[in-house]
Amino acid sequence: MNFAKAKELHRKSGAALPSVAVPAAPVCSRSLLSVTSLGVEDVSAILRLATLLEAEDPAARALRLAHRRVALLFYESSTRTRTSFELAAKGLGADTALISSQSSSIEKGESLKDTGITLRALGAECIILRHLSSGAPYLLAQATGLPVLNAGDGMHEHPSQALLDVRTMLLALGRPQDAPGATLLHGITVTIVGDILHSRVARSNALLLPRLGARVVLCGPPALLPDVAQELGPGITIERDFDRALGRAEVVMMLRIQKERLTGVHIDLDEYILRYQLQRERLLANGPRAIVMHPGPMIRGLEITSDVADGPQSVIEKQVQNGVAIRMALIQRALAPEQPPKSLRAAPKPIPRRSSTPSRKRGGS
Repeated sequence: MNFAKAKELHRKSGAALPSVAVPAAPVCSRSLLSVTSLGVEDVSAILRLATLLEAEDPAARALRLAHRRVALLFYESSTRTRTSFELAAKGLGADTALISSQSSSIEKGESLKDTGITLRALGAECIILRHLSSGAPYLLAQATGLPVLNAGDGMHEHPSQALLDVRTMLLALGRPQDAPGATLLHGITVTIVGDILHSRVARSNALLLPRLGARVVLCGPPALLPDVAQELGPGITIERDFDRALGRAEVVMMLRIQKERLTGVHIDLDEYILRYQLQRERLLANGPRAIVMHPGPMIRGLEITSDVADGPQSVIEKQVQNGVAIRMALIQRALAPEQPPKSLRAAPKPIPRRSSTPSRKRGGS
């Protein structure tokens, strides 16, 4: 995104946009800080690994990272992402430690850098970070040298959510997951609706989906969807009319209004509900075959109604389920990208026994 323009927009609205300071020093290549660090074949490899791990016998899978140490460092509240990452790590056999800002030295003012160094000294081999400041995962990865998985940083990105969204789309649409990366979502239009400006989920999806062949339509009022959002990249368009946007979509992704980030932004909720709420009549009239997604948490009755959220076109629960498989793949990739589980490792080939009979020399002098 053009951050200079985004900053100016926020300056005018009175809201604060934390800057993303990418360090000059390299970070661990097994980190996942942004979807932009992934090639399309990396995405395909993660999808394949997620499918393999999901289907693997749990006892064998638990040997993959047995007693490896994963720290979950969460500066913001989370239910889906935190629990998903924790279950994913434990499913691979790793030991986990959860550190929240309310119950640690963070509350006393300890810096992110010092917290990361402390976790490394205690034996953490991978850190999963959610932070309220954009760019925090880059700082942590640079300070510790450990693989860092970005579980959401401010209004910047949420890479694992975008990956699990891709997997959900492929499964719901019956698309092959083993297709070449650049064609995984070829011909599919994804409409993302709501608070685009403050959504790290929207940003990661908008950066990733077009590279996989999808068309992305962003929809929302100007206060929540500035025109500069179209500059995120090719394959992205803005449509203010929700009914038209919905009519073009094979996938519609609803986002909540992030009230905690709306400083200086005024939204008429009654008008928003009238124009942008996904309710049953609107869905049947304009997107009768579109699958419905939502990264959560949902505010039922605001951006989406219960009959749609729980309806036959909804794959919202599947998104949550797919999160565990994708996050297992990311943790496996971070800690042991080439290591198969012990039970699946090939047995060593026997060394041929040497014959005790001396060989006969051929020819003569």
